[in-house]
Parts: sequence; structure tokens; C-alpha cells
Amino acid sequence: MLPISEKTIRSSFVNASRKEVTDLTLPTDLETLDWESLDFLGWRDPKTARRAYAVVPTLEGDLVGILFRQAEASPRARAQCSWCQDVKLPNDVVFYSAKRSGKAGRNGNTVGTLVCQDFQCSRNVRRPVPPAYEGYDVEAARVRRIEDLQLRVAAFAAEL
Repeated sequence: MLPISEKTIRSSFVNASRKEVTDLTLPTDLETLDWESLDFLGWRDPKTARRAYAVVPTLEGDLVGILFRQAEASPRARAQCSWCQDVKLPNDVVFYSAKRSGKAGRNGNTVGTLVCQDFQCSRNVRRPVPPAYEGYDVEAARVRRIEDLQLRVAAFAAEL
């Protein structure tokens, strides 16, 4: 992912009101992020524990900002993240819902997904996986996991 500015982040949101965009708290470490190891930018709002944001590159190269709300209840069993699909997650997974954009969102329609609580997906897919068999190409599997994450995240953004 290429570095993005505060202005670009704020203008990318498709399912948030102007007030919500103005009030959102941006990550404090934008200048120091390792952008090359990110497939999307995701963060939780430090002011309100149940609100989170993600800025996702689409397949066409545009950016889509998404305002999420975390569900009150946690999954009862250990859940798998829908985005990174890591089977050995070192973190919690929560259910986030996002209001659809446009008229559908104004009518209360939402989409939801299970995602790593603090959006660690980019880090998870880059972790080395144990070889499944002798001769297994670990690096090719890692590259495929990164590409699959990018496709799943872009597909979710397209649903809005």
C-alpha cells in the first residue's frame, strides 16, 4: 500500500457522515507506518471502543474508507478472520458491521464480517507458515495469502 495523507483518508469514507469523518481520530503514527507491509490501513478509535475504521484499496486503485461498529457480543468460540483466514491467529477476532453507502445505508442496511480485532491481517498473512509437505514452497504460499487478503478486503469494500 502506498502512503496516504490525512486529507486522502478523510475524503475516502463512503459510509460515514461529514460529522463522523470530521470527528474520527486518525492513527498517530501515519508517518512512521511500514506502508509496504500493509494491504489496507485499519485502526480502532481510541475515543470509543466500539468504533473502528479501515481504508481499503480497491482493485481499480481507488481508496474506500469504511466506518465500522463492533458488535456488543463476542463470538462464542474462537473465530476465524474472514479477511486473513489465518488458522493460528495470535489475536482476537470480533464482528464488525458497516453501514452501506448511499440510500441503502440511510435505510439502515449494513454488511458485517469477522475481522481481527485490531486489523492485524497484513501482519498475519506475512508470517511464515510451516511447510505442509516436503518441497512445499513457503514463499509462494505467503505471496498467495497476501494476494488473497487483498482480494477479500477489496470484495468487502465493493459490497458497501
